[in-house]
Amino acid sequence: MTFKEKLLSGKFVVTLEIGPPKGIETKQLLEDAELIRAKVDAINVTDLQSSVMRLGSLAVCFLLKQHGFEPIYQLTCRDRNRLALQSDILSAAALGIENLLILTGDHPALGDHPEAKPVFDLDSVQLLEVVKKLQAGADMKGNKLIGEPPKFCMGAVVNPGADPLEPQIMKMEKKIAAGAEFFQTQAVYDLKVFENFLNKTQHLKTKIMAGIVLLKSAGMARYMNKNVAGVCVPDDLIKEMEETKDKTAQSVDIASRLIKKLKPMCDGIHIMPIGWDKVVPRVLEASNL
Repeated sequence: MTFKEKLLSGKFVVTLEIGPPKGIETKQLLEDAELIRAKVDAINVTDLQSSVMRLGSLAVCFLLKQHGFEPIYQLTCRDRNRLALQSDILSAAALGIENLLILTGDHPALGDHPEAKPVFDLDSVQLLEVVKKLQAGADMKGNKLIGEPPKFCMGAVVNPGADPLEPQIMKMEKKIAAGAEFFQTQAVYDLKVFENFLNKTQHLKTKIMAGIVLLKSAGMARYMNKNVAGVCVPDDLIKEMEETKDKTAQSVDIASRLIKKLKPMCDGIHIMPIGWDKVVPRVLEASNL
């Protein structure tokens, strides 16, 4: 089954996020992907994550597709105008890529080329609407496409820990109306916060995948609490990372505990290893996924 078919069937899905290298060497990336072959349902490829210049998401998605993986092409609005966005979406379809995750994107000021000019010609809701039109056989201006239109499974993102939460829910509603079929969330560490989010979004009848970011240290946890909006790593988890002698093993233990508790609550898990790709098989095994 395709990723979309699994979503529609009600299967609990698991996705993994990988970041392209800062260069053209993809051997290590493909070797890391082999570690989770048949263990995850799709692989997200980030689009210049954190506004850092890297190899393009589209190229890596195509390589993964060639090697028998199902990629999710992450596409941000930050770097392209509406012409380039539509062109890249058509390019993805022509290369056999069937899944999109649409994001607005981080501002270039946060990355390694802070002087880069941001584009943001469209936002994520508008881009979802554009994809919806392309799938109906016309571009953003209503000009008809030649031949078969592209077909995608479209996803978007949401932050369940946002405060206030209501603007996030309103934007979810707009994204669903624009064609979003599933949502991957920001990192979840506080189950009560996530449960509150689910209670307030029951009416949306959409697929929600809880985000899991592997903790590397207590310092990383504190940094996220201070700098990442909507993320709250509880003090007890920070203490565990502080006191452990084996940070990797403790991170795996924390992630697997969270996943086991989240599984009955949502439709899937989205794992963001932040460079710890080789640790993911241990997390999957410990989580009984």
